[in-house]
Amino acid sequence: MENCSWFHLAFISLTLFFFFYTYLNYPVPKIVFSGCSKPWCNSIFTKFHSISRAQITQTSIDHLTETPNHPLDPLTVQEINRVNSILSFYEPILYSFASIHSLSLDEPDKDSVLNWKQGDPLPPRKAYVIALQDRQTHALTIDLDSGLVATHEIITSVSGYPMLSVEDTEIAAQVAMSYPELNVSASARGVSFSDLSCATPSPGWFGDNEEGRRIIKVQCFSIKDTVNYFMRPLEGLTITVDIDRREVVKFSDTGRDIPVPKATNTDYRYTPGQESGDDPIESINPISMEQPKGPSFRIENGHMVKWGNWVFHLKADQRAGMVISRAMVRDSESGVFRSVMYKGFASELFVPYMDPDENWYFKSYMDAGEFGLGATSMSLIPLNDCPRYAQYMDGVFVSADGRPYVRPNMICLFERYAGDVSWRHWEIPLQVRESRPKVTLVARMTASVGNYDYIFDWEFQTDGLIHVTVSLSGMLMVKGTPYENVNDIPNHEAMSSPLVSENVIGVVHDHYVTFYLDMDIDDTNNSFVNVHFVKEQTSPGESPRKSYLRAKRHTAKTEEDGKIKFKLYDPSEFHIVNPSRKSRLGNPAGYKVVPNANSASLLDHDDPPQLRGAFTNNQIWVTPYNRSEQWAGGLLVDQSKGDDTLAVWSQSFN
Repeated sequence: MENCSWFHLAFISLTLFFFFYTYLNYPVPKIVFSGCSKPWCNSIFTKFHSISRAQITQTSIDHLTETPNHPLDPLTVQEINRVNSILSFYEPILYSFASIHSLSLDEPDKDSVLNWKQGDPLPPRKAYVIALQDRQTHALTIDLDSGLVATHEIITSVSGYPMLSVEDTEIAAQVAMSYPELNVSASARGVSFSDLSCATPSPGWFGDNEEGRRIIKVQCFSIKDTVNYFMRPLEGLTITVDIDRREVVKFSDTGRDIPVPKATNTDYRYTPGQESGDDPIESINPISMEQPKGPSFRIENGHMVKWGNWVFHLKADQRAGMVISRAMVRDSESGVFRSVMYKGFASELFVPYMDPDENWYFKSYMDAGEFGLGATSMSLIPLNDCPRYAQYMDGVFVSADGRPYVRPNMICLFERYAGDVSWRHWEIPLQVRESRPKVTLVARMTASVGNYDYIFDWEFQTDGLIHVTVSLSGMLMVKGTPYENVNDIPNHEAMSSPLVSENVIGVVHDHYVTFYLDMDIDDTNNSFVNVHFVKEQTSPGESPRKSYLRAKRHTAKTEEDGKIKFKLYDPSEFHIVNPSRKSRLGNPAGYKVVPNANSASLLDHDDPPQLRGAFTNNQIWVTPYNRSEQWAGGLLVDQSKGDDTLAVWSQSFN
């Protein structure tokens, strides 16, 4: 694979540990990943401040008249409506009975995008639709210029169903709430039916008995006296619902002897009265960075971002959430913009819980492929989610009936200065002193997937570094227990999950975030280099030193070479270089990829959750470019068997 133009795609896996946080900065161009999984490590206290409309800067796009200006611009409201009109007359699908689970831009071929210049006509605009009808998954490509369906495939080659829609989860909850046994079971626990709130965990895939039907699990909580119903589970109660047939296929009720945890001290909301407390942390005053001359960045034509020496395309996506494309940095010597990355986004999030109990074993979420990071995104709150004078970008998505809707203020852009130093040096003999502040540009979005909120930041620095951070906020998913104190638990030291409150266990779990990075350093002729550090012994009498480290560089020639497992005592650096672009010293242009906060899954590789999440078997995967292989968990993730994952593609290629 050395010096091959088709070898420039990397999947980077980031693990958000349960009870772990780390953050690193590096002084040379590279891409850095870090993460946090503790609800309090992103923001200890949130105070809501008043804000005027003048302090909110939006992109001022009229979505009813918006037109695309770039080959990668997302579909507009008008284009989505045109897709609906075309499909309504397409006889092979009874459109009024079909359910739309994805409707997005079918991006042009990469060469077309790379050759396109501002002012050129746009490549043909196409839409890619994934629809369900009669439990069959239809994939269609619609040519918007001709008004015709260009391709139509019923997907049977791989298992699974498309991303769950909001309508799917609503149907499942309604079916469960209508099931008479639910009221009986709730009453037996002392919970009024009117105080129930039900959530819809995905079912995973655990055998042939789940074949031929699209199911979802439903579990319920008490909302009495608290908004934090996740802390009040009706433990041992799980309802399995067939979404398409709208019927309950299994009712499991094994926990009536487990009390519903109390609502005391579960409300997480900040209230003004807390500010008068004696705790000094509660009295921290608001902080706001001022920009008297306004921000230094600008958004052109709705999606092109220009700041300092950076330019990139930014858009919202219903599955990935936020997509960065065509990222380029200006050469300080020539003034020419040089390509860094063609496309980057969060490809999948694998969240396996570690409890084999009947009501927990299936909890092994794929948050992007099952629920959608864009679909679960929320409008950002000015001055809390984003600072003053941030600029906001909307997302345009589709509901199950194919109609477009707008997620306002889904992404924000802002400059960040936290008092950090970008560069400094004091040369005492020459009395030369210089210090430069570290100002960066951040593109941010959040996704509220059930009990957790993910905060995604893509941070661009003037030295060419891209720093990607994923933080977590929200609530733990907890398990009810009869015990109120660890001293009441037999052999409590052997417990793998801790008691976090009375009658509540915090079940241990991981969050594996896998990023798709299509790196194009200068152009598409990129190679992956493993810079392996090895210990060398000195010869007798050679030096007072006994040993030293030496770098051995290995350029990947096969996909097997591009599968990387981290080892603490066998360190490496990972470079993506363009061997045809050399510096004046003869070194190839390149970036260093630095995955951070990683761990390996300890699940058996043939365990059903790990089969689906097999892309976590390595921390880095480098594969040939294939535009159809962008989702690490496969195109169809819901109830998939793991037969269309990154691990499968990589194995089949070799």
